[in-house]
Amino acid sequence: MTAQDSKLGDTDDKIFVGKGDEQAWLTLALANRHGLVTGATGTGKTVSLQVMAEGFARAGVPVFASDIKGDLSGISEVGEAKDFIVKRATEMGLTFQPDQFSTVFWDVFGEQGHPVRATVTEMGPLLLARMLDLNDVQEGVLNVAFRVADDNGLTLIDMKDLRALLDAIVPDAGKKGADAEESPLADIKKEAQGFGNVTKATVGTIQRQLLVLENQGGTKFFGEPALTLKDFMKTDRDGRGMVNILVADKLLQSPRLYATFLLWMLSELFEELPEAGDLPKPKLVFFFDEAHLLFNDAPKALMDKIEQVVRLIRSKGVGVYFVTQNPVDVPDRVLGQLGNRVQHALRAFTPRDQKAVAAAAQTFRPNPKLDTAKVIMELGKGEALVSFLEGNGTPTMVERVMIRPPSARIGSITPQERKVIMDASPVKGKYDTAVDAESAYEMIQKRIAGTAATADAADRGGGILGQIGSMVGTIFGTNVKRGRLSAGQVIARDVTRSVTNQVIGGMAANLGKSVAGQLGGSIGRTLVRGALGGLLRR
Repeated sequence: MTAQDSKLGDTDDKIFVGKGDEQAWLTLALANRHGLVTGATGTGKTVSLQVMAEGFARAGVPVFASDIKGDLSGISEVGEAKDFIVKRATEMGLTFQPDQFSTVFWDVFGEQGHPVRATVTEMGPLLLARMLDLNDVQEGVLNVAFRVADDNGLTLIDMKDLRALLDAIVPDAGKKGADAEESPLADIKKEAQGFGNVTKATVGTIQRQLLVLENQGGTKFFGEPALTLKDFMKTDRDGRGMVNILVADKLLQSPRLYATFLLWMLSELFEELPEAGDLPKPKLVFFFDEAHLLFNDAPKALMDKIEQVVRLIRSKGVGVYFVTQNPVDVPDRVLGQLGNRVQHALRAFTPRDQKAVAAAAQTFRPNPKLDTAKVIMELGKGEALVSFLEGNGTPTMVERVMIRPPSARIGSITPQERKVIMDASPVKGKYDTAVDAESAYEMIQKRIAGTAATADAADRGGGILGQIGSMVGTIFGTNVKRGRLSAGQVIARDVTRSVTNQVIGGMAANLGKSVAGQLGGSIGRTLVRGALGGLLRR
């Protein structure tokens, strides 16, 4: 379907979504004011999501969407002119023109898409505590661990780094005699106790929660090479936005991991992107399916941060669209930020359901021609109540419309089709091979084993050779006490890591950002963290 086929085709500044008594247009300049797609299971939410994703891609806007059931993967293949599709298009005055869209598949488990990884440092203590379902005391100890890691140059990349660090901050049991040998980690333990009472019992509880996360696949998520979010924000050779699909059918079995991962992505976009103001179209549109998982049992402190990010990220040129069954799944203070609405049918079999329908109806700008609450229960499959923002940023009156049919395939693709797309992916080879660089685990093990060099070792040997040895030791860190990294050591290690990663086809996290963060730790400064506790890397 093209703009030339009908006045109802997409234009340069609008996406045609559906038609009833009135036409439903989503204005690109207002698409970063966020949106909400709701409705009961089987009412057509995924098709509405696909229609909007196709419209954004045509307009050159990259899209990221989580795919729970696998149905959205069909956007990568040419649509089929089935009878019901052609009939609906004709009724809307459209000529059905099959199409497909450039797609990149991602998968936390690396099975049906490119692996998605983040480092523990980037995730930060706030989001990690939510992922682990920690209480306030346990979250406090986790914050202490991150602070100690920052101050001692202990880079937290994967789960074993965090486990090693937690073991390192546990106080030694019992008192030792005057002639007892001091623990090689004594300074780390002392610093941790300086921030508060870190007990073995609390650390043990956090370790057990880490085991739960590991059993859910957390070990595959944390590591390097870490995801570069700019890889989401690309266009293809025709100038269309790339459609990035997160394969989430298996990930949804670990709902807390799923929700926290997507929240981390949102916070990373918020921290990394510069202020953009009002643009003719968004830089990126983010579709968050099963959005209720984001808000379930979220503590108030986290809810405040989520609201802040959702409210402010629009100024970075990012539109966020939540997809869930009922508007009441989204807290009022977040719901108020979602200006573009698509409401599919809801069923009201119980008093609670009836209240939910009434609440959903009240979220729309009333239309004198419609009994909104009644219509919500009467909508057929593919029908929706729609209200989009118009010229001055106010919502249009709610309208009952039939959603236009997608141009690409409706439904999932085959494993063979997925393989072809993966083989031609623009990021093939960049993330597919995991890298286990030297980090906190290895550094702590060296200190325990007594292999960390001391300043005395650098002084062995005399004359000019001894002086040269001392200089080399300073640059590469062989004479740095207690495993703490010097600036030269950090740079040397990161250069080595970067070269190694390129050789094996797995690019590590951005060198400049990595060096900057680690330098901060090596000279005893706390790393700056953003709104949701992740590493602020600007």
